[in-house]
Amino acid sequence: MNREDFMVEVCANGVESCLAAQEGGADRVELCAGIPEGGTTPSYGEIKVARRVLTATRLHVIIRPRGGDFLYTDLEVERMAADIAVCRDLGVDGVVFGCLKADGSIDMEKNRYLMECSKGMSVTCHRAFDRAADPFKALEDIIDLGFDRILTSGQQPKAIQGAELLARLNRQAAGRIILMAGSGVTEQNIRQLHEATNLKEFHFSGREPRPSAMQYVNPNLYMGRPGTNEAALDYTTAQRVQATIAQLLD
Repeated sequence: MNREDFMVEVCANGVESCLAAQEGGADRVELCAGIPEGGTTPSYGEIKVARRVLTATRLHVIIRPRGGDFLYTDLEVERMAADIAVCRDLGVDGVVFGCLKADGSIDMEKNRYLMECSKGMSVTCHRAFDRAADPFKALEDIIDLGFDRILTSGQQPKAIQGAELLARLNRQAAGRIILMAGSGVTEQNIRQLHEATNLKEFHFSGREPRPSAMQYVNPNLYMGRPGTNEAALDYTTAQRVQATIAQLLD
């Protein structure tokens, strides 16, 4: 493929990763906090600074008030709408969200309300789709709601494992919505994933651990979950972004 034949989105866990994604040639970033929880809404300051430094790469922001499931209360949806308004005020290009009902179907009412709040921005349905009970019905519902794309692993832990379903969904979509493969996409499998699914949008992090600069660390406590490696920080690198993109080029 030629470079203009596909789109690459980097899951960025902060401004540093946004800059690396831009340097590496990414078309778009999805800015997230709370990566261990699957991604949550970043802070106002994170979004504001990311918007300032991203001059060549589009900025999308996840709208997810917490980790866990995608069954949201009215109060949670109110906060999501407020976060979408913040993104609009800061000049964000797109937002990323998704709401389910308790039975695993797409929550048409809540998603429709958030779609109305997002008018004028690009909107992606995130991997809430991968928790949907019926992916083929969910696809039609998301198309009806007017989302621009769906980020999905084909309802498997890794997108390469869900390649068969991704291909079936892409045929069903028939150009009515973009399917973007994400989760476990790397330099080693992105070409194989494209060839197996015919998808042309890909989502990956390209992160590598960077040792903490701390000279002293209290060995008796953790700031997060016990056993987590808090002596290193993970950031996207421009080199990994470039290497992953290169695998798609003829």
